[in-house]
Amino acid sequence: MTKTAPPAATPVSLITNVRVADGRHVDVAIADGRIAALGAALPRQDAVRIEDGAGALLLPGFVEGHTHLDKTNWGLPWYRNEVGARLTDRIENERHWRARSGHDAGTQSLALARAFVQMGTTRVRTHVDIDTDAGLRHLDGVLATRDTLRDVLEMQIVAFPQSGLLGRPGTAELLDRALAAGADVLGALDPALIDGDPVKSLDLSFEIAQRHGKPIDIHLHEPGEVGAFTLGLLLDRVAALGMQGQVVVSHAFCLGALPERERDALLERLAALRVALLTTAPAAVPVPPLAACREHGVTLFGGNDGIRDTWTPYGSPDMLERAMLIAMRYGLRRDDDLALAFDCVSSVAAHACGFADYGLQPGARADLVLVDADTLAHAIVARPPRRLVVSNGRVVARDGVLVDL
Repeated sequence: MTKTAPPAATPVSLITNVRVADGRHVDVAIADGRIAALGAALPRQDAVRIEDGAGALLLPGFVEGHTHLDKTNWGLPWYRNEVGARLTDRIENERHWRARSGHDAGTQSLALARAFVQMGTTRVRTHVDIDTDAGLRHLDGVLATRDTLRDVLEMQIVAFPQSGLLGRPGTAELLDRALAAGADVLGALDPALIDGDPVKSLDLSFEIAQRHGKPIDIHLHEPGEVGAFTLGLLLDRVAALGMQGQVVVSHAFCLGALPERERDALLERLAALRVALLTTAPAAVPVPPLAACREHGVTLFGGNDGIRDTWTPYGSPDMLERAMLIAMRYGLRRDDDLALAFDCVSSVAAHACGFADYGLQPGARADLVLVDADTLAHAIVARPPRRLVVSNGRVVARDGVLVDL
């Protein structure tokens, strides 16, 4: 039996009869991949292709602020996880498994990236392992995925030293090459507990980043006082080198375990230096406090981390699910509080990562998601199929089915 090919992505010029979060019924006019107008009863005569929204809820395209596309086993047979409990156990297990199995970062990152688009995500920041065994092989695969989907998925790539910067000679040189080859952001990992010398590690990371004129996104799993010490050193360098607004601290578990006075002092510095925090809202470890971050003006946004890889069986390309998990972790129940969780995977994430022209306003890139839900809170909790996904002004998914990209 001949299998019917999915329809190709097509531009749309007008979406009629949709509802925005405040309940208003509006139309959305699109031109050259951007929102040209948003309002009631927009003119139809100039529209070449019209989509009837049928009263669906209109949302902006979602933003995945922290994932690892290169690691995923999405679509592969189930990986049986028997790895040890330590961070180093997971790192070594993954390296050996990827080499032994022939895991292909290009094929796998494309599979998961397409699933993100299908579920309404149009901007992604992904960390990619830069490893002295694999060299730039994983980066090459993800660069190919970015190129394949460049018209419908805006992707930032973080060159990430999964084994740390100092422990494996040649890592710094590989990071240099990765940034020169097209990575957008320099990654780093636990300068004290993995590298063993936070001063030397941070100095080298900032030196590499500044040499290439790139921002930094550091994984900071270090707990309590150790993490606070490392965070303080990092903030010293942000201030000294004028890198305000160019650094993200991912995870930052220490901020969820410190005494309030010490925590708040760090939050004040984070806010003043415009250093953003990323949380995946894990259930089993401390997390940066959402309310205190908002009180001090610290940007806190969300992401999945790994999805179906050797580290974890969890994760999903549905950012409405991640918003729900963030809301659950922080005890958000009111509808207006659930909206804060959605901000973590939409506007706040776009701002923190530096994705431009985002949102539901004229001039923004036309990245739109239609769902059958009464309200934003309902959409987060029910996570209905995506009736329509538009990216860069093109229909890329309809009724939960990805078009031919």
